[in-house]
Amino acid sequence: MRASLFITCYNDTLFPETGRAVVRLLERLGVEIDFLPAQTCCGQMHANTGFRAEAFSQAKRFVQLYRDTECVVIPSTSCVAMIRDQYSGLFEELGNEDLRKHFAALLPRVYELSEFLTDKLLVEDVGAYFPHRVTYHASCHGLRGLHVGDRPFRLLSKVRGLELVPLANLERCCGFGGTFSVKNAEVSTAMLEAKLGEKELLARTTASLQTKSSRDRTRMRELRGADVPAPVAVVTRK
Repeated sequence: MRASLFITCYNDTLFPETGRAVVRLLERLGVEIDFLPAQTCCGQMHANTGFRAEAFSQAKRFVQLYRDTECVVIPSTSCVAMIRDQYSGLFEELGNEDLRKHFAALLPRVYELSEFLTDKLLVEDVGAYFPHRVTYHASCHGLRGLHVGDRPFRLLSKVRGLELVPLANLERCCGFGGTFSVKNAEVSTAMLEAKLGEKELLARTTASLQTKSSRDRTRMRELRGADVPAPVAVVTRK
């Protein structure tokens, strides 16, 4: 199987280890990886702040780059949610019929990483070993947008040596919300304080907090200085 990796601008800038971990994992599972250097941003930040034309430009670029790929793997729930939830509206508003057709054909081949592993490759045990106590934070986009459900838990539960500790208030938002955390900094910080209020749990875990979203990891590191690796960084350990 062949897959193209859309690393996302956020991971590429702040968490490049995420991309390297995805490549190691998928190659270990026999997937041939393409990386298109012309990739940039999904356009979510532009769309969510009202810059429709700029968001459309990024969406059009994404479709043009990946329309002939076998499948696209994206280690970011929020970027996949942007593609699934907002691209069709952008193309209806600013696109043309050909672009809409190309997008409709591409969309079923776009996967968030845990979806790709469990639904496309039909794999849960990836041969990982991580001898630590771990808890998992579900990002809002993964939980409410993509409805990834128990896929991350199924993957983590198969990691040898890992003890998965339930996180209280799993559905509680970390307060990031993109530009929300900038425009409403005090509210955002209060939400994050509440999310991390279970600090006794964090103190009892050595791997600290697992999260689906790179943005959430940034917020948690800022407040607590916690070790917050992405799940893919765990499931690539051997």
